[in-house]
Amino acid sequence: MAGNEHDVNRSARTGKFVKESTTERDPKGTTTEHVGGDKSGGEQEVNRSTSTGKFVKETTTELHPATTETQHI
Repeated sequence: MAGNEHDVNRSARTGKFVKESTTERDPKGTTTEHVGGDKSGGEQEVNRSTSTGKFVKETTTELHPATTETQHI
């Protein structure tokens, strides 16, 4: 992986970051995201609650811009 691209692991339940060992123990309860790297093409936008880290719908982000964030992964 070049530059600042790397994988991050999150709990699917809480949205919080977890260790890779947690992902290995509970693959169905976690998600791995590839972040950083080349910004051209294939870029996906996701919306998250800033307080819980959980994914939220785009409409939630529009209604609550102060408590949500949009990430490009």
